[in-house]
Amino acid sequence: MVRAGPSTHWRSGLQRAPSVMGVMLAVQASSRVAEYVPLLPYLVFVLGMVGVLLTVPHLLAKKSSSAAKSSPYECGLPAQGSARRRISIHFYLVAVLFILFDIEAVFLFPWAVALQQLGPVGFSGAVVFVAVLGLGLAYAWRKGVLDWK
Repeated sequence: MVRAGPSTHWRSGLQRAPSVMGVMLAVQASSRVAEYVPLLPYLVFVLGMVGVLLTVPHLLAKKSSSAAKSSPYECGLPAQGSARRRISIHFYLVAVLFILFDIEAVFLFPWAVALQQLGPVGFSGAVVFVAVLGLGLAYAWRKGVLDWK
């Protein structure tokens, strides 16, 4: 195979002349990096402040220990009972359902905002999403998860 101009084969040892597009991309990349150069003093300042704020209190703090400091804090009252007591699973189920339907609302906001751009496909996806969550709510309701006893 015979080619005109410089060889483009990687084993030939000849370098290909840089294309105009490659030079333009390199210039754009260097200009993008140059935009962030003014942030370097700020970055150095912030990292220095983090170091100072983490180090100085450790060096200046009074190091004393007592039984009161080692005990868990319970609103100023002595601890009552064991920390290993059983808690009803109902609390956890309600918390999981709350998180589930809270996340549903988070996903519905972007759909509502971008409904014009998504068209019928986006709308049908939202309908399927709400339908699946509605079936989950109906199942939880039927099982009595939402009944507080």
